[in-house]
Amino acid sequence: MKIHSQILIGLLAGATLGIVSRAAGAGWLQNALVAIEPAGTVFVQLIMMVLVPLVVSSMFVAMASLGDTRRLTRIGGRTLTFFLISTMIGAIIGLAVALLVRPGAGLDPAIRDALVAQSQGNASKAAATVNASPGILQLLISMIPQNPFGAAARTELLPLVIAVVIFGAAANQIPESRRQVLVHFFRGMSDLCMIVIRWVMKLAPYAVFALIGSTVAKFGVEMLRHLIVYCLVVVAGLLLHMLGVLSLAIRLLAKMSIVEFYRGVARALLLAFSTASSNAALPVSMQAAEDNLAVSPEIAGFVLPLGTSLNLNGAAVYKSVTGVFVAQVYGISLGVSGYLTIIVASTLAAVTGVGVPGSSLVTTLIVLNAIGLGSHAVSGIALVLGVDRMLDMLRTTVNVTSSLTCAAYIARVEREAAAKGNRQHMGSHL
Repeated sequence: MKIHSQILIGLLAGATLGIVSRAAGAGWLQNALVAIEPAGTVFVQLIMMVLVPLVVSSMFVAMASLGDTRRLTRIGGRTLTFFLISTMIGAIIGLAVALLVRPGAGLDPAIRDALVAQSQGNASKAAATVNASPGILQLLISMIPQNPFGAAARTELLPLVIAVVIFGAAANQIPESRRQVLVHFFRGMSDLCMIVIRWVMKLAPYAVFALIGSTVAKFGVEMLRHLIVYCLVVVAGLLLHMLGVLSLAIRLLAKMSIVEFYRGVARALLLAFSTASSNAALPVSMQAAEDNLAVSPEIAGFVLPLGTSLNLNGAAVYKSVTGVFVAQVYGISLGVSGYLTIIVASTLAAVTGVGVPGSSLVTTLIVLNAIGLGSHAVSGIALVLGVDRMLDMLRTTVNVTSSLTCAAYIARVEREAAAKGNRQHMGSHL
């Protein structure tokens, strides 16, 4: 049986037992599922252990192997353009669905206040994180790491990626013999990471079972009861973006069969869903892109690590819906300027996520503050805090799908450019 089938079985079995454990008289099962959660945590930590060496090695090899600056600029420009446009489309879709359904209108104030009281402490912590965060200018400055090793130790991927991009680009300016020594070293490191990933992935079905089982056992599906409409709106927006926009991009930009694409990346998407972490899914995503999507290691090593920080389509959908939902709950009229602010703020806030579970919840406060919710912003986060983990699993899946779509698209364009160059070269010799 293939590994992604085993992962799916583990996911379904964990969810089923989690639901059963919520029944009367099944407390022992609930306690058992919660007790095995550390097994899933160990798996995620093993994946995260590979993350930094894989990002550094794959990004460096990608940059040092791209050759001339024109090709680097071309690939980087197309990648960033895809990221920006797809993320903004996600924000627009989230806004449109939320305005159509109006999930926050008519919510019972007593329910609202009870949910806020239950989660106010955690929401206040998120607010404190945002209040302690630097401004936009300082944020841009912090993207250039003073100490790349410190960024690696803190798993700050965006500053680390920027540092590796700079050093990788510089490698193209040194003599070929010396450059190849560096490339061979980092390619060897990348190969080692892939071997470790294959070992760790053998544990994936059991880890997914533990993670999903413990999550459902602790929170239960009834936690969605008061926020079911909001959740359905977020899910609808995510599905529209994934099965509509991204599937269209797969067909028109990557020029691939949609069925073959999703079949090839199924394991990566299941891991993204179960861990709610783009970073944890990155090694498997890179492996799937190279093995099943015909993406070269250079392009996969450039696009996918960058996507974990800059390509958060699902987060943009979620932020837009949440902004409209919280405004409707508190009866605040936004108007056209407010809707435009949601789109822009959701797009910009989405790229400040760090590819780990829960990061989008913190950055959502940026959107709520941008549309002038003021004191309602923290309470608004408290409203959605209880369902955030499940929604995080879905939006992470969309994020990973988008990055893989971009990698397939860039790979297709580069193959066609190389084929055209070869034809022109052959024609010049006739």
